[in-house]
Amino acid sequence: MAYKTYFTIKNKKKYIGDHTNIHCRSLWERRMCKYLDENIKITKWGFEVIKIPYISPSDNKIHNYIPDFIIETCNSDKKQITVLEIKPMKQTIDPNFRKRKNLKECLTYSINKAKWDSAELYCTENGWDFKILTEKELFT
Repeated sequence: MAYKTYFTIKNKKKYIGDHTNIHCRSLWERRMCKYLDENIKITKWGFEVIKIPYISPSDNKIHNYIPDFIIETCNSDKKQITVLEIKPMKQTIDPNFRKRKNLKECLTYSINKAKWDSAELYCTENGWDFKILTEKELFT
């Protein structure tokens, strides 16, 4: 069974969206929720609140990508929006560069890559940043 838990917001004024329905699918997502909720440098944040269209290489149709987080920070009166995706590092590496690979890994990576390319373009067009965080960034 997959991990699933609800996160309870402490700072409701900072949250974008329905703060009563935040269900994390991993301990990493839950850890990030806690960090964003408690960090005073984060002025606003949301979990799975935006949709970005992308074309899936599996069926060549338009689907919606829902990134894990959107955050707003404010430095010297300048607001910065960042869209974050939380993924295990092994899912961010092209299977063609790994010794062991299978069809499912290749398909998953190609779909993720299409999502991330669309997110990068969407964010650039809106003056935002897009970042993928792995255990390397989350646990250092």
